[in-house]
Order: sequence, then structure tokens, then C-alpha cells
Amino acid sequence: MARTKVTVIGAGNVGATLVQRLAEMEAANEVVVVDIPATEGMPAGKALDLLESGPVLGYDTKITGTTSYEPTAGSDIVVITAGIPRKPGMSRDDLLNTNAKIVASCTESVVKFSPNCILIIVSNPLDAMCQVALKTSRFPKHRVIGMAGVLDSARMRWFIAEALDVSMESVHAMVLGGHGDTMVPLPRFSTVGGIAITELLSKEKIEAINQRTRDGGAEIVKLLKTGSAYYAPSASAAEMVESILKDKRKLLPCAALLEGEYGIDGVFVGVPCKLGARGIESIVQLNLTVEERAALLKSAGAVKELVGALK
Repeated sequence: MARTKVTVIGAGNVGATLVQRLAEMEAANEVVVVDIPATEGMPAGKALDLLESGPVLGYDTKITGTTSYEPTAGSDIVVITAGIPRKPGMSRDDLLNTNAKIVASCTESVVKFSPNCILIIVSNPLDAMCQVALKTSRFPKHRVIGMAGVLDSARMRWFIAEALDVSMESVHAMVLGGHGDTMVPLPRFSTVGGIAITELLSKEKIEAINQRTRDGGAEIVKLLKTGSAYYAPSASAAEMVESILKDKRKLLPCAALLEGEYGIDGVFVGVPCKLGARGIESIVQLNLTVEERAALLKSAGAVKELVGALK
């Protein structure tokens, strides 16, 4: 089999934890983690620490930590986690223009050394950062994907499992829309052992779960006081990387550029995507109710507004 290589841009909490997960899963033969020159030694130190975990945990993944882009050459997938994190009281949108500059700069460097890679964007505000990466890279749309829906759905799955006191393995959930306050949890498409949660929970309980899902990131930011979530975001990105590298074709909610699907055009919005070797192999269009469709259009409108605010 061909050797596979993944680069993670940003050696902070999300990036470093993602490298750890990819190594432990043996998702790729080689993982490179890059950070800014001012962090000299830090990415290399984290890489060495992870390499020294290999003999205990039994993985052989080659891990390189660097502050330059040359070692990233020929990557199959590049995950961009770089950017300033949210602080308490800060919305994802407050991060907009600072992180847009960071994501554009990272994307330029990535494209130079890995022109055929697939980009997975994790930096916030997610949907707008995907637009920045697409414009900067000039990649076809199936090779620029946002990690949001997997994370939002994972949060919803945990809240459902907790409410019903069941194994998380039995729970599936679907969250569409922008990665922000207007995201659209879909209880009709969220199931426990194949049974829709609308059959198992009261309307009030479902609405409480929907709201907690929308506030999932803010709840953690508030508890941590400094920084934002990284265990669940890194796990979500790792699932996407594995589905692409192993051509698993998992159906996962991801931010994709829509061109008419769901009546939305020209913006990145979370929708169910089949992820395989090409990146997004196809987008699945669900048959939404009038209310669900209206909520999704409202969410797309919020993303459009955000993209319009990019300087």
C-alpha cells in the first residue's frame, strides 16, 4: 500500500491532540505538525514526546515537529487548526478577521508544498475560514472541507445518551448548518438503536438538548476560563482524516461548499457528506420539513453575513 502523510498546522491543544490521536490510530504512516517560527522547539518537543510514547502504546507512526513548511511536502491531507482561540464572552465571529489572515497565510504555504492535498479546516469561525481556504488555495470544492458537524453531532450524541442512560454506541445524531448559534440539530434524524429520539424523549427535553448542542463550545469555554475545547474537536477531525485516507466513505456531517443543494448557493454549510479518497465524494440531500429547511436557510444566511464581513 502507498505510504500516507498528514500535516497538522498548529501545535496548540487541538493540533497536538489531533497528532496524538492520528498516531495512536495509525491513521497515516507519517504525521507532521507545524507551528510559527516564534514557537521554535515547541512542535519538535511535542513530536519527540509522542514518538517516545510509541513503544508503550505500540504505534510506529513517524512524527515530525517543525516551524517550516518544507517537511510537509507531499501531504495527502492537511488539517488547519491554527488561529487564536475563543475567550470567555467572545463569539466565534469575534475571531473573524484575525483568523482569516492566519488561515490564508497557512493555506498559501500548504499549497506550495502539497498542491494535491485535501484541506480540512478546524479554525474558527469555521464556515468563513473554509471560504478563505477555498479562495486562497483555488482547490476544487471537494478538496476543502470544514470540521464542525462531526463535533456538533458528537456533543448531541452524548447529551442524548446521558438523557436516556444508554450506551453512546447506540446513539446517532445529525446536526446541520453553520458552526455557531444558528446550527440546526435534527431530532427526526437522531436515533437510539434505530429509534428516532422524537419517540423516546419529550419535546421539552429534546429542545433542551438542541439548545445545549448549540451552546456546546461556549459551555466548555466558560468552564475552562482560558482556552476552548480540544479533546472532542481533535477526535472529530481524526475521524474525518481516517475516512478519507482509508476511503471508508463514512457519511458524516461536514461543512461543504453548496452550489444549489438545499436551495443554498456559494457558502460553506454543514450537510451530510460521504468522505472518501477524493475528499467529499457526494452530498446527501435530506428531505427536510418546512421548519427544518427554514432553520437551515437562516443558518446559511448567518454564514453569508459573516463571509461578507471579511475584510
